[in-house]
Amino acid sequence: MNELLTGAVTGILFGFLMQKAQVIRYDRQLAALRLQDMTIVKFMLSTILVAMVGIYLLFDLGLIKLSVKPLILGGNVLGGLIFGIGWGIVGYCPATAMGALGEGRYDSAFGLLGMILGAGLYAEAYPLMKETVLTWGDFGKITLPSVLGINHWIVIVILAAAFIALFRWFEKKGL
Repeated sequence: MNELLTGAVTGILFGFLMQKAQVIRYDRQLAALRLQDMTIVKFMLSTILVAMVGIYLLFDLGLIKLSVKPLILGGNVLGGLIFGIGWGIVGYCPATAMGALGEGRYDSAFGLLGMILGAGLYAEAYPLMKETVLTWGDFGKITLPSVLGINHWIVIVILAAAFIALFRWFEKKGL
C-alpha cells in the first residue's frame, strides 16, 4: 500500500507541475512539435535532470537497485515513430493527455482511447515482434556511463551543463 500511496502522491505532484508549467496546453504541444515553443522541451529536460540526480543518489545510498532495460534499436525506433505520429495527430503525449483530461479538456479522451487501443494492438502483435523487431539492434543492458566507462556523476554534471546552456540558448532565441 505504501508504494501505491507514494505513486499517487508523486503522480499528483507531477500533474500539478505540468499544469503550472503549462505543458498540458494543446497550443503549447503543437508549438513544441513545430519547434516554435520550447517550454515542453525545457520541462522534459528539467524532469530528466531531476530524475537522474534522484535515482543515482538513491542508488549510491543503497536505497534502490537499478533495473536497466536492454537497448533494442528496432523497438525504440518503431516505438518512437508510432509515439511521434500519435502525438502529432492528437496533440498530446500520454502524460499531458491525462493532465488535460484532469483539467476537463475532453478532447484528450480521444487520444487516451487511442493509446489504450494501441496498447491492445501491441499486445496482440508482441509474439511476432518478439521474434523480429525486438531483436534488431539489441545492445543489451547498457547505460551511458557504462558505455563511456566513467562515473555516472560525471555524465550527470556534463548533461546538466549542456541542459543549462540549451535553456539559455532557448531563452536568448525567445523559445
